[in-house]
Amino acid sequence: MPKRCSWVSNSPLYEHYHDSEWGRPTYDDQQLFEMLMLELMQSGLSWLTVLKKRDALRTAFASFNWESLARFTEEDVARLKEMKAIIRHEGKIRAILTNAAVARKLANEHGSFARFIWSFAPNKQDNLSEQAIALSKALKSAGMAFVGPTTCQSFMEAAGLVNSHEQGCYLYQPEVVGKCRQPPLTKLFRALVCLLG
Repeated sequence: MPKRCSWVSNSPLYEHYHDSEWGRPTYDDQQLFEMLMLELMQSGLSWLTVLKKRDALRTAFASFNWESLARFTEEDVARLKEMKAIIRHEGKIRAILTNAAVARKLANEHGSFARFIWSFAPNKQDNLSEQAIALSKALKSAGMAFVGPTTCQSFMEAAGLVNSHEQGCYLYQPEVVGKCRQPPLTKLFRALVCLLG
């Protein structure tokens, strides 16, 4: 059995998330938006709670497609508040709808949401907490809600902007920490940049 980061519980759901998703560099706009919104939903709760509700959240929030979310109405907010399968925090629900419009705007302004997000990826000499604070400020300035520094730091680790796997974890790779700054143009080039630096 592989040795994992110490925060991973014995839950198969947690293990699968750690092994197949957490910390892997992500450049897809919609996936990044979903990951950020899941971190938003996690605030004040356990991550396992979010993982257990992830499929229901995807269904409720139109697979976190910001074009679809832009069409949600007050009736949709009321409907979501009654869905027992999701996290029914009205402030978080409204934040996701607001943040969808902001993410779409940022994607248009920067060429992609990924390009905007990855511009905050720390280099080796950068402090992750400082970069998370900078990302939080930028997102809030653009109009997003529920994206404080702690949420942004967790998101940056989850989305692979930094390799935060612990030493001893079978996925720990110190040689790629802080090396993936901007999403390159092709998947092959992405892989080369991340692996070769």
